[in-house]
Amino acid sequence: MSEVATTLRRAADLLPCVSDTPRLDAEILLAHALGVERNVLLLDTARFAVPDGLVALIERRLAHEPIAYIIGYRDFWTVRIGVGPGVLVPRADSETLLAVAVQHFGDAAPRRILDLGTGPGTLLLAALDQWPDATGLGIDASATALDFARTNAAALGLAGRAELRAGDWAAGIDGQFDLILCNPPYVRADEALMPDVARYEPGAALFAGGDGLNDYRRLVPQLDGLLTPGGIAAVEIGWQQAAAVTGLAVAAGLVAELHRDLGGRDRMLLLRAVGGDDNKSLGFGVKAV
Repeated sequence: MSEVATTLRRAADLLPCVSDTPRLDAEILLAHALGVERNVLLLDTARFAVPDGLVALIERRLAHEPIAYIIGYRDFWTVRIGVGPGVLVPRADSETLLAVAVQHFGDAAPRRILDLGTGPGTLLLAALDQWPDATGLGIDASATALDFARTNAAALGLAGRAELRAGDWAAGIDGQFDLILCNPPYVRADEALMPDVARYEPGAALFAGGDGLNDYRRLVPQLDGLLTPGGIAAVEIGWQQAAAVTGLAVAAGLVAELHRDLGGRDRMLLLRAVGGDDNKSLGFGVKAV
């Protein structure tokens, strides 16, 4: 067994106390320390020597620091999103919003996209990469998040199609959009989170009052007037919030379709103005998909 292979095994043995994927974490950290992609490392571990910086990276992970903060990015959909302290780490579950939007538009494409609470640009930049003729607007209240988003847009060659600006949800936004994306804070104030999240990620991007619905109450009523005829809003929800957020949508004159992530959990609502395909709706304006 090569020295690198032995080091990988030892590192993986240390990490189960902080990770459900200790071997994967060890591989990612070692590849980062070597300055190569993980797949390059795994093709032939014997060609590499153990780098001096690996121990420090392992120690950071043992302190529960998120992998994405340590290596400085998270791959999401088809793009690489730079992240760090002060921004929410992109989650694979949020790719459900893109998958559902792609399915909805089919051979067509949204021309104008709005991302409310864009963070480091995760959903907006993934959508712009998906639809090369689209332009988009990303709104966030955090200056730190917008700095990351602008850096990411430039790195991906999307700065010319992505406008990024400070704002309070949809307040003051003019015009209409074919696709609205939103992953708002939805964690209850008293909900216990994993140390990786609780210790490092920004609370403002996570918590939304006693029932986790504060931001939905503000943003959902704003959506109808921002949608073009036939436009949709893809809104992420907590896995136990489908009924409550659907109620807010119906009260705002919207029809909701519930979609689940790859783990089978309720993950997002596709919202649209009343009309068109409403006859497929199931009670209270919800169509389960």
